[in-house]
Amino acid sequence: MILKKIILNNIRSYKDETIEFSKGSTLLSGDIGCGKTSILLAIEFALFGLQPGQKGSALLRNGEDSGRIIMDFEVEGNEFSIERTLKRGKAISQDYAAITIGGVKTELAVTELKNKILEILDYPKEFSKKQNILYKFTVYTPQEEMKQIILQDSDTRMNTLRHVFGIDKYKRILENISIITQKLREEKRVNEALISTLGEDKMGMLSKEKELLDMKNKIVFLEKEFLEKQNIRRIIEKDGEVIFQKMQEKTRLEQELEKTKLMILTKKDAINSNERTIRELNEQLKEFEKVIFRESMFKELEEKIQEGKLEKEKLSKINLEIAGEISSLNSKNQESEKLKQKMSNLEICPTCLQDVDSIYRSNILNKAHNEISQNNVRLKELEEKANEIKALKNKFDLEISEKEKQFTDLRLLKLKLETASEKKKRVDDLLNLNKSLQEDSVLLERHSESLKFSIIEFSKFENLYGLKQRELKEARMQEKIVEIKDAELKKEIEIFSIQIQEIKGKIAKAEELKSKTDYISELEMWLSKKFASLMSAVETNVMIKLKLEFSKLFQEWFSMLVSESFNIRLREDFTPIIEQQDYEIDYSHLSGGERTAIALAYRLSLNQVINSLMSKIKTKDLVILDEPTDGFSDQQLDKMREVLDELNVAQLIVVSHEQKIESFVENVIRFKKENGISVRVS
Repeated sequence: MILKKIILNNIRSYKDETIEFSKGSTLLSGDIGCGKTSILLAIEFALFGLQPGQKGSALLRNGEDSGRIIMDFEVEGNEFSIERTLKRGKAISQDYAAITIGGVKTELAVTELKNKILEILDYPKEFSKKQNILYKFTVYTPQEEMKQIILQDSDTRMNTLRHVFGIDKYKRILENISIITQKLREEKRVNEALISTLGEDKMGMLSKEKELLDMKNKIVFLEKEFLEKQNIRRIIEKDGEVIFQKMQEKTRLEQELEKTKLMILTKKDAINSNERTIRELNEQLKEFEKVIFRESMFKELEEKIQEGKLEKEKLSKINLEIAGEISSLNSKNQESEKLKQKMSNLEICPTCLQDVDSIYRSNILNKAHNEISQNNVRLKELEEKANEIKALKNKFDLEISEKEKQFTDLRLLKLKLETASEKKKRVDDLLNLNKSLQEDSVLLERHSESLKFSIIEFSKFENLYGLKQRELKEARMQEKIVEIKDAELKKEIEIFSIQIQEIKGKIAKAEELKSKTDYISELEMWLSKKFASLMSAVETNVMIKLKLEFSKLFQEWFSMLVSESFNIRLREDFTPIIEQQDYEIDYSHLSGGERTAIALAYRLSLNQVINSLMSKIKTKDLVILDEPTDGFSDQQLDKMREVLDELNVAQLIVVSHEQKIESFVENVIRFKKENGISVRVS
């Protein structure tokens, strides 16, 4: 990775500043407090955002509501640009994050951007949820933090170095082994408790299987007994059906007897009814014995009726002629009356329009009056004649009606005489019918006596049927008892079979659990005795190798900075041991320059070990040293040129207020503070 440019807006002491970086070595120069370290903190924030425990107030300029950092950098020829902002609210928080790749800008969440940077720099994924220790120990470590790791207790230092070297996984593996083996032992204890009854379950299953076999043998005898009871019941049922048929025959005979009795009564009733009819018919025949009837009587009455009707028709014609004449005379009288009325008031003739003479009028009126008088006389004569004809017609109507009644009575008498022979014949028929009915009744009486005898014969089956019904009830009860026993035993067999299957399943699970427990026991033994030892050995070997390489590099860097009178080495816990002549010197008793030299040598050794261990990370071309010469003597400062030349990185950024360092680097960027604002000096 090569830094190219960073833009600071309201970041710490910077108001609005742009700083461009070149390849090679660059010194950020200026007095103490002029804002050099702020640039390093801004670079780290641009890459990874706020770190756990880091407050936004440590970066946002006092009194400002927002701040922004834009940083351009290059990785393997690809250009990138990161933008992050801070915003003041109830607390100062990260507000906006974006990355530009190949000219395309993408807004991301804060954590997404960090993961993206780790991906670009090819940092292990496990560092996404950790602090930026890998970056601090390979690129930029504040000098006081490097001194702090030397002064830490050995356990803390070893954990930190394990984390940095990426071999803390061995410790995690050992811790996980301990957790897993503990859980395996717990699971083993639980499983052993679960399978503790395996032997008892097997014995119980054998016992139940024996009981089940006994039940199956018993059910064979029960089923045989059930068939026997069933056959007995069927025989009794069959006998009962035969007896029942006899009883049904008795019922049929009783019904036939009732029918016979009914037929006898019916025939007797018919005989009595016929005898009554015969008596009535004989009485009716006695009435006709004295009656005299001649056929000529019909002819005489018919002739008299016809003569009367002819006379009546003649009178009707005369009456019709009289009525016509009366009607004509009445019409003439009406016309004469109209003429009289007309002539009485007529003064002028309507035809000739001349005055009507009174004599002429009088003559006409007299003539009309005479005609009316003559007509009235004739009308009176006609009315008298009409009344006489009417009286004659009434007389003829009465006579004709009397004769017709006599004719009807005579015809009725003739019909009665004609039916008398039929009645006599019917009397003979009824006498014959009664004789036949008497014979039938005798036969039916005999049949009835026969039926009564048969019914008495069949009555004995009623008691026998009752006995069979009691036998059948008992047989059914015995059959039911055996059937219930059979069903109960089958149900018990079914339950036993289910229980045996459940026990078998339990035993199978227990056997499986036992195998699993044996495997767990073997696995726990392998993890705790073999694999844990192997991991400890691997970690030890890795740490020994790292310590040897680290110690060699540490001696080389330290020998460049300090006189040969000192001998330095590392303990197993990577604690620096400083010896002078034949005795060991405590770190706290060293001078400030010597302590800085040890911290710088430790820092550079870490950088080289990590970059060689993690050869794929893409920050090995960049090293940032923050006040690496703090407390150095002039002699040590002179040796820094050799140290910086020996680093051999594509981009080296050194922060120092020592002017002598300016001659050791290729580029110098100077800073100063004016009115509380840091600015770059042109």
